[in-house]
Amino acid sequence: MIDPRAIVDPTARLGENVRIGPWSIIGPDVEIGDDCEIDAHVVIRGPTVMGRGNRIFPFAVVGEATPALAYRGEPTRLVIGDHNVIREGVTLHRGTVQDRGETRIGSHNLLMAYVHVGHDCVVGDHCIFANNASISGHVRVGDRANLGGYCGVPQYRSIGALAMIGGMSLVLKDVPDCVSVSGNPARAISVNAEGMRRAGIGEDRIRVLRDAWRILYRSGLSVPEALARIDELEDPDGLVAGFVASVRDVRHGVVRPRRSDADA
Repeated sequence: MIDPRAIVDPTARLGENVRIGPWSIIGPDVEIGDDCEIDAHVVIRGPTVMGRGNRIFPFAVVGEATPALAYRGEPTRLVIGDHNVIREGVTLHRGTVQDRGETRIGSHNLLMAYVHVGHDCVVGDHCIFANNASISGHVRVGDRANLGGYCGVPQYRSIGALAMIGGMSLVLKDVPDCVSVSGNPARAISVNAEGMRRAGIGEDRIRVLRDAWRILYRSGLSVPEALARIDELEDPDGLVAGFVASVRDVRHGVVRPRRSDADA
């Protein structure tokens, strides 16, 4: 199960049925759950805690210290959930004491080749990061968000649940739940109808989200006034409430549409 050419620190804790390929390095203070598969040439540094059923492909570097200039070697950690796929060349950094001291990645995520997740980020479940998507430190990403290839997200931004970031986009404002954005700088272009369908959300609920979109972006109301009107929409499953909460919780202003996209 562990290739003799791998280097595994004796203090590392490995669950059952863990496979480690040749020339991989598992450092001290690393905990790997059951049924994980670590391919060749992977580096995992601690403190890192990983759940079960994860697959890590060659040349990924997991749990390395951040290059942030404020970091002085304090004990921080990376926490990874279950059943994630971490492809070639991915870099996942630990947290800093200037924030929460922890970078956290949920479960059932797909991180394609050369994705970067910076220090103190929080990534939800069932997210997809396409090749070379990068999020800087302190970024929050909600469940089922989809980040296109080569997109960039600066520090402290928030990407809502079921949001879609177009490839090669630069996200300078916070993205609410269920919103698709694209461009440099990224602009809101529509609701993420396809992402909602894939999540099992029916067309009637998608129509309600479109109504919320139009109230926020087309009504001419201020943001507080628009949110108050959106609160009046029918919302049996909390989808609209999540959209409203994500707008109210922005840290760097809510992403706005181009005029030509306001009718989407």
